[in-house]
Amino acid sequence: MSTIKQRLQQFGLSTADILIPKQGTDLEKWAVVACDQYTSQREYWERVKEHVGQEPSTLKLIFPEVYLNDADKQERIREINRTMHQYVEDNLFTSYADSFFLVHRYTANNRDRWGLMACLDLERYDFSKDSRSLVRATEGTILSRIPPRKEIRRNAPLELPHIMVLISDEKRSVIEPFEQKCQTLDKIYETPLMENGGRIVAYRIFKQEDLEEIADAFSVLYTALDSRNPLLFAMGDGNHSLATAKSCWEDIKGTLSLEQRENHPARYALVELENIYDSGLVFEPIHRLLFHSDYAQFLKIVRKNAQKVTIEEIPNLRELSQRINGKGKQKFGYLDKEGYKLFTLDKPSSSIAAGTLQLVIDELVENRKCEVDYVHGIDVVDTQGKLEDNCGLILPAVSKDTFFDTIIKDKALPRKTFSMGEAAEKRFYMEARKIQ
Repeated sequence: MSTIKQRLQQFGLSTADILIPKQGTDLEKWAVVACDQYTSQREYWERVKEHVGQEPSTLKLIFPEVYLNDADKQERIREINRTMHQYVEDNLFTSYADSFFLVHRYTANNRDRWGLMACLDLERYDFSKDSRSLVRATEGTILSRIPPRKEIRRNAPLELPHIMVLISDEKRSVIEPFEQKCQTLDKIYETPLMENGGRIVAYRIFKQEDLEEIADAFSVLYTALDSRNPLLFAMGDGNHSLATAKSCWEDIKGTLSLEQRENHPARYALVELENIYDSGLVFEPIHRLLFHSDYAQFLKIVRKNAQKVTIEEIPNLRELSQRINGKGKQKFGYLDKEGYKLFTLDKPSSSIAAGTLQLVIDELVENRKCEVDYVHGIDVVDTQGKLEDNCGLILPAVSKDTFFDTIIKDKALPRKTFSMGEAAEKRFYMEARKIQ
């Protein structure tokens, strides 16, 4: 093993043999958004299908979750695997060996972000709640979501990632230096993205001096970690996909010798690394809608989860949104047909409002006192929360500055705490990698 590979492996990191469709392929039809988006909008995926037509496309290599409960599930999985094998046999791809890709994504919301396509070592990843692994989940992993994904990956010759993983690089030492010199790198692709997805460009990083620069930067980040609780890579999007890759690797690992385990392609997963301090990376809170709820019951359980609860009447949604994001004590917003309220909690059960509220919601749901939905847009919460027997819970924004510290202190966040941008800003499938 070369010295650079050994250095990177210390950080749970590896270059990859990255596959991109050969010149002449329509990349705008090739790339489609992450499979876990638009899960209640079949019309979106039907438009994509019509747009792609007979052209090569990642649409034919993934399983959009909107179709997960359809009767033709097994047939769809077989077709996905068959198409993967066909694309490989047809030599559809150009392979860029031992590389990182520098990815520049422009979104339709006039935001742009930079990422680094790299492989993470699944031996360094543990998605359990009490994990202290180098790579770890940031939200609770729902184990029941893994088996359906394993059915797809188990026999797949390729992986196509929509996974985005965060690093905390306040000095901007890993990715950002390559932004400044991207014009000196080989441009691999550039294409618009369908359905208001914006545009994406990628450059290859493979020269020894550039790989050494990345290893040096990660060495500084790694050295600064607490050895008792070393969090270097925190999941942003796609945790259940990475958990699936981990579960499949554990199955495969048992069939291999120790020597074979070292470099088996299934030991690694291709992801996009992003610096949490990238100004184009937006963390949006995911709010809650409660149905068939009772305010008195809700308040009673909130008071069980804080030493003191202060409630203020607020005249409008705009002021409520501003007030919950103020510094100091933990706050969240409440709305129903009667108006808006600001809750302030002293010594709450969790260090963030999403955690405290999840404890409240879990008890209400367990006792069949309400039903819950998780909503991205605050306007939707405002509209639906004012309906009879409903209420809306407005959460504060997730702080980038304290995000990693919160994971280290509180372990995984409650499910549905944050979203990295809107649906059209999520990662589009583009790169592929052989895992068999």
